[in-house]
Amino acid sequence: MEVSKPTDVYIEEKMDGHTTDEEKGEEEYNSEDREQWIGKADFVLALIGFSVGLGNIWRFPYLCYKNGGGAFLVPYFVMLLGAGAPLLILEVGIGQFMSQGGITAWRLCPIFQGIGVANTIIVQWLNVYYVVILAWALYYMALSFQSELPWNSCGHSWNTERCVDDYIFNKNSTNSTYNISLGAPVPSIVEFWERKTLKLSDGLHEMGTVNWEMCIALIVAWILVYLCVFKGVRSTGRVVYFTATFPYVLLFILFIRAVTLEGAKDGIIFYLKPDMKRLQDSQVWIDAGTQIFFSYSIGLGTLVALGSYNKFKNNFFRDCIVFACFNSGTSIFGGFVIFSVLGFMANKYGVAVGEVARSGPGLAFIAYPAAIAEMPVAPLWSILFFFMVILLGLDSEFVGVEGFVTAICDLFPQYLRVGTYRKPLFILGCCVFWFIIGLVLIMEGGMYVFQIFDYYSASGIALLWVSFFQATAIGWVYGPKRMYTHFELMLGWKPDPWCMIGWVFLTPSLCAGIFVFSLVKYSPLTYERSWGSYAYPDWAIALGWIMALSSIMCIPVVAAVRLLMAKGTIMERLRYTTTPRLKPYQLGRKKDIPHVTLANGQFNVDPTMNEKPPMYLNYDISQEKRNEAVHMEPLKRTKHDEFVPTTQSNGSTYTKLQYVSGI
Repeated sequence: MEVSKPTDVYIEEKMDGHTTDEEKGEEEYNSEDREQWIGKADFVLALIGFSVGLGNIWRFPYLCYKNGGGAFLVPYFVMLLGAGAPLLILEVGIGQFMSQGGITAWRLCPIFQGIGVANTIIVQWLNVYYVVILAWALYYMALSFQSELPWNSCGHSWNTERCVDDYIFNKNSTNSTYNISLGAPVPSIVEFWERKTLKLSDGLHEMGTVNWEMCIALIVAWILVYLCVFKGVRSTGRVVYFTATFPYVLLFILFIRAVTLEGAKDGIIFYLKPDMKRLQDSQVWIDAGTQIFFSYSIGLGTLVALGSYNKFKNNFFRDCIVFACFNSGTSIFGGFVIFSVLGFMANKYGVAVGEVARSGPGLAFIAYPAAIAEMPVAPLWSILFFFMVILLGLDSEFVGVEGFVTAICDLFPQYLRVGTYRKPLFILGCCVFWFIIGLVLIMEGGMYVFQIFDYYSASGIALLWVSFFQATAIGWVYGPKRMYTHFELMLGWKPDPWCMIGWVFLTPSLCAGIFVFSLVKYSPLTYERSWGSYAYPDWAIALGWIMALSSIMCIPVVAAVRLLMAKGTIMERLRYTTTPRLKPYQLGRKKDIPHVTLANGQFNVDPTMNEKPPMYLNYDISQEKRNEAVHMEPLKRTKHDEFVPTTQSNGSTYTKLQYVSGI
């Protein structure tokens, strides 16, 4: 039986002075020359900058009040400890151990390399539409530099007869003489959002033209993103010192102002008042799980990419704990800022807080700006708020771009990690390409397309699917104990076994359960407008599912291709495709340590294996030697803890092979 020679295995093979192509490739690109974070805090700040974003501010507070107030924290932390934290530590740990981006890091278990491909596709979809939120925020902030905020009143060219100045229309409103025969009144901020910012059409059948004001904002946003990443992590590590920390200064300033507003106390009580009966609703647990995956950016591959720039001995376990505290703490703290202001709005109009509460873009670009417009010195608070939104979105976007670029550059290092200008030009090409696609999102019908991107391409269903297979790959195929051995090699101490329990039992169970419930409770996408709800046509729903399946199908497809390309029986193919591609330092040894030398080769065996080592693979050019090696007995462990052959070979040809463990 002839065993095929893999092209992605690190092989150092010499035959009468001949150097193979694989060895030349390693000489051209040495992983030891890979970029690394400069400062000790760079990595943690990059984690915070990417994952602590708009979802912490506009999604978590809304889910908290919607799902039982303080009672929502119970499923939130259960999901964090059972699924979020184990996967967070796993993704960062794999990146640091393999020193590779999202795709090539899964050479750790090649049959699951589709996980990395799925990660990369999801983060690419995210990079396309997330930057549009930055463009909206830039537009709002630019228009805040005037004495009166333009969304605070009617009478502008974009307003209609149904426009009213007040956010909540009732008998105490300034427009109390409004002619109700015109239809339901529309707040001025809503008309500003729909008719001025979005120039919203009636549906996907009326895409219209590009909004050129928004196009300029989108260009500025992409320029900012490119300037943050074009020099790689060395520049990214410096930028995040500002973009990841200054939003907390702004958030604290807004907090001080918010809690001093009249009615703020009512908003905070509404936000946190526990309703324990809500815990019996499965939707509460689904919302908690999806919020964890969204806010911690799990399943995007970017955590793997960020971890890959760490030093091999970095204490990533500590960094992940610090990051988790900041992430969840920001979500909870942000709720106080948001609901204090919503309490102020509810008090002003004499309504319940629930009537003014919104989630997503509706909070950042409708409810909160409306509240700011009611404050003294409104333009100042508007500028501060949207500057905070820009910073929160900017580092999430440029670190997401870095995650995608890292995955592709590590997949083709011989082309993209050589020379001075190749990587910056590749990043520029990506930004231009994504900008061109993004033009569709700022057309008159662009908001409808944006919702498809948001609902399907980077949806909870896709992230849960990827996360399930990540945990399964390590917990049930690669082996949690082996992964912990790698962690111990990097950390110098063995972590608590909680993560192993998570990978094997908790995380797969929680991911699978939420995934199934999400499918059962799935409802087609709709979009709420001031003139009625928009139901998406069937072809748009189909397009959305195609975007979702573009990442979901990567895992089974890549696994099938891997198995088909391997040779031998089905068990031999499975053993080969689950064999990790590792280097000497990843096995805890140096290259100059002598190993067992056979007459036909030198084989390095993974010392972390407790069982007897497997049959080694033969790569000898000689057919005679190939047949001889295939039939050679397995190696066994001696009392000196060395591996020796049980039979001898009389061949005279010398081959040096960097062995890959795990078959």
